[in-house]
Amino acid sequence: MLVELGAFALVLALAFSTAQVGLSVAARTRRSAPLAAAGEGAAVAAFLGVAVAFGVLIHAFVVSDFSVANVAANSHTAKPMLYKVAGAWGSHEGSILLWCLALTGYGAVAAVLSRSLPRGLRALMVATQGGLGVVFLAYTVFASNPLARLIPAPVEGRSLNPLLQDPALAVHPPFLYAGYVGLSVVFSLAVAALIEGRVDAAWARWVRPWTLAAWSMLTIGIMLGSFWAYYELGWGGWWFWDPVENASFMPWLVAAALLHSAIVTEKRGALAGWTVFLALAAFSFSMLGAFLVRSGVLTSVHAFAVDPRRGVLLLIILGVMSGAGFALFAWRAPKLSPGGVFAPVSRESALVLNNILLAAATATVLLGTLYPLIREAMTGESISVGPPYFNLTFTPLMAALLILLPAGPLLAWKRGDAQGVIQRLWAAALIAFGVGLAAYALISPRKAFAAAGLALGAWLIAGAVAEVLERTRAFRAPAAESLRRLVRLPRGAWGMTLAHLGLGVFVLGACFETGWKQETAEALPVGGALDVGGYHLVLEKVVGLEGANYDAERGLIRVTRDGRPVCEAQPERRLFTAGGQTTSEVALCYRGLSHLYIVLGEQRVSEGAPVWLVRAYWNPLATLLFVGPVIMALGGLVSLSDRRLRLGVAARRRAQSEPPQEQAA
Repeated sequence: MLVELGAFALVLALAFSTAQVGLSVAARTRRSAPLAAAGEGAAVAAFLGVAVAFGVLIHAFVVSDFSVANVAANSHTAKPMLYKVAGAWGSHEGSILLWCLALTGYGAVAAVLSRSLPRGLRALMVATQGGLGVVFLAYTVFASNPLARLIPAPVEGRSLNPLLQDPALAVHPPFLYAGYVGLSVVFSLAVAALIEGRVDAAWARWVRPWTLAAWSMLTIGIMLGSFWAYYELGWGGWWFWDPVENASFMPWLVAAALLHSAIVTEKRGALAGWTVFLALAAFSFSMLGAFLVRSGVLTSVHAFAVDPRRGVLLLIILGVMSGAGFALFAWRAPKLSPGGVFAPVSRESALVLNNILLAAATATVLLGTLYPLIREAMTGESISVGPPYFNLTFTPLMAALLILLPAGPLLAWKRGDAQGVIQRLWAAALIAFGVGLAAYALISPRKAFAAAGLALGAWLIAGAVAEVLERTRAFRAPAAESLRRLVRLPRGAWGMTLAHLGLGVFVLGACFETGWKQETAEALPVGGALDVGGYHLVLEKVVGLEGANYDAERGLIRVTRDGRPVCEAQPERRLFTAGGQTTSEVALCYRGLSHLYIVLGEQRVSEGAPVWLVRAYWNPLATLLFVGPVIMALGGLVSLSDRRLRLGVAARRRAQSEPPQEQAA
């Protein structure tokens, strides 16, 4: 009975989303405050309906109700409780319901917190968000119902994919969807602004907090997915340019461009059309990611579905929603104000160049992701586009962006002083050059590109520090005055500094880990040894053990350096009895910020004795790969806490900008 209640709540949510659209459109047409309030109430009701359905689905997983087809296909009574709960979004149907929960949740929050928006713009934003809800809820109810019954119910379920039974991946989808779907509000604001014909500083200021929130959550989600791939898949790396990885990375790049473009629109009234275009593109890339992951066109450990019929429906949704948004843009964008003019050397120019590089980088990732699919569809020939392509196309663009990044905040609006910026950044440039030169001279083997990458990371970090020193007039004003300025720095400025600093930390980790990584693999008997990165590894024993829903072989590997004990690594190889699948559990020995990464492979027989394939990697400064994005996301959240940004536009600005008849409505 509870399952039927959840299914009814889902249908009710669809009805409320439909009412949300109708009431909000009527409110805009008639300029009626009561109708607008009713539309906003419908947005909250739609969210509550989806929340009830999602809670029922989680309950079905927790109690192992195998009469629900989704539970029977993705759960098992022996599965630990954490993965029973995570199983609610570990399937295609559950993940789409999580998408709808985030979509209606953002819609409800946007409706409640948008009081400072002009009434017409607010009503159209709520209507557009409701339209997105109608489309995705209709898809969920009619094509991907997670609460569909299975008759007769099996005695036992088939369990969740073992690769997904991991703490990092249990929380990865909620963060990722919070980022993906958060961009829907930006999309709705863009559509509303195009219909109203008003893309101004007030609108840009409202776009920024929603983009910041989505970008921060997306950063954490991508980091968790990368960390999961790093220690769960056992291949020793953290990013492989997998198409599904790219599907989450492209919205992140576009959202980063949107954050910078919106600043220009807010401060100078320029780039209005481009900012709207990015707002539409950001959520369009999120919907493209949903299509790629859930349509069956990709073969990946990250993919959720292999159902072409539902994939076609998702493609139609992508085409209709994005197509409608960009068609509206093509119609209305020429009428938008071009904004203020600015000199070639100015903060506006730096942000424009930033956007050009981010857009070009996104285009290279999009081409590398879709070209193999398009070619296979047209010719039947399968090809692979891997790291060599992205290293050749994406890396130079990002290197140019990193060189530019510290200079932008130090340039003045409208007309900047290039010589003054050089004077402020000379110390940062000297530090970066010294770091790169020292890395090339002292670290063996010598690698010029990796050393240059370290110089870029140091340039970003030193540049972020230099920007703070400039804001506080450090070493140029009395210490008390500099301290007063430091304490009174707005949180938005601190957030930008943290984001740029975190990016520098990530670049340092990426260049060190990829440039000076060491690896080795040998088939070892008990008592056998291998060496990697100056460490000596001895396989002491391999024992069998029984887990909650798997059987495993666990190795005990003693690690020493120069005869001194370092750690005891215990990598595992697990066999999940429910599905017959095998996974590797990596052992990580943390050595400061570096990792000794050990994988126990399959058992073989050599000369009549059992041996195990042991692979070991020395990953220097690998921790920075995951700390950097956390700092970046923290920077976004700190900026979001800035009252000036979070409140958007003051009420007096709204009163000044609204037409007289709308103020009286």
